[in-house]
Amino acid sequence: MKINLAYGKSGLDWNVPDGYHVDIIEPQWVEGLRDQMGAVTEALRSPIDSKPLKDLVSKDSKIGIIFSDITRATPYHIILPALLKELDHTDPENIILFCATGTHRPAPPDELETILGKELAGKYRIIQNDTNDRSQFMHAGNTSSGNQIYLNAELAACDLKILTGFIEPHFFMGFSGGGKAIMPGMAYLDTIRYNHSISMLENENARWGITSGNPLWEDVNEAAELLSGLFLLNITLNKRREISGVYAGDLRSAHREGCIFAKDTAMVPVEEPYDLVITSNSGYPLDLNIYQSVKGMSAAMQVVKKGGDILIAAECWDGIPENTDFERMLTAVDNIEDLYKYVVKNEKDFQDTWQIFYEVLIQQWANVSLYTDKLDNETIRKALFSPVQDPEALIRDILEKHGQDARICVLPEGPLTIPYIKN
Repeated sequence: MKINLAYGKSGLDWNVPDGYHVDIIEPQWVEGLRDQMGAVTEALRSPIDSKPLKDLVSKDSKIGIIFSDITRATPYHIILPALLKELDHTDPENIILFCATGTHRPAPPDELETILGKELAGKYRIIQNDTNDRSQFMHAGNTSSGNQIYLNAELAACDLKILTGFIEPHFFMGFSGGGKAIMPGMAYLDTIRYNHSISMLENENARWGITSGNPLWEDVNEAAELLSGLFLLNITLNKRREISGVYAGDLRSAHREGCIFAKDTAMVPVEEPYDLVITSNSGYPLDLNIYQSVKGMSAAMQVVKKGGDILIAAECWDGIPENTDFERMLTAVDNIEDLYKYVVKNEKDFQDTWQIFYEVLIQQWANVSLYTDKLDNETIRKALFSPVQDPEALIRDILEKHGQDARICVLPEGPLTIPYIKN
């Protein structure tokens, strides 16, 4: 049978031998809203547990709009025009756009134009989070976990902070969106490092689809609420990247409604684990590098047997990426067992270790092979994954190893669908 995987901008078609049990698991299909921009406008005018956005600001209000970087597929060409129209009674010079890069690299000018559109990228002042520049941040307070929260000072000075983004299952935060726009999005390195620490990640509730009792999620929302004047504008998307729901208003209330919808449409229960899981990292722009592609592997891990196989297709046009802590950690050792020991010992010396933590967890559970036509085998092996030249031949070999009763799961959209074992 032929399977199609999200890969880069074009997708991939692979053949899987007939005669095996194959389950193709995709997000529940939800039609995009007929008038997507109109739906955003309506949500801003009738928000959840909040006054309408227009009523929250005056002509002289200083407004900060937080937007996601290129690693998130948020349709800002729809969201921002509707949002800015509701703010048209304010002075445009008082509006600042904040790029919530967290610990990611800064977005170059061409990426900002891709995200925002050329006109908006040139019209408004843009501040990108530089997590290493201590002078950009102010101490907002501490959370109940003991995290000292340092947030971008210019954002904190805004009268209204509008947190934008989209909601989907997240592999250690439960769900994306919500307070993540502020922390880690606009936070100082030490604050992010504390939240993303291995001691927090090891908590059994730091998993896909879990918010209540998840120490990372609780810490993020407490951190965001140390700032006043918060307004949420989150969306959900279908597989065509069309807006399927809009959630605006109070940070917790609006995000909670979006999470309920996302769980119902993007998390799928299965009866038993699989011998082979074939996955992607949801295609462009989410599969830009190996760092981000750990998410697709984690989605597959939820339903693969211990000792089973994961085959992931991710374009990785941005490499590992180079000259990052992620690359430095991967290249410091030669195997997964030593990688975990090395990262635990040296955690304080790196920006973040969460991807490494999950890479180790996944590879201790299953065999992971990576297909990409953008990286050479040496680079893939340097990242401690097995490179794939002929994916269809590898699939045949894996099935032969597991036998005729082998069960196969295909996640065409990668982490846009999160399968889980019932009970």
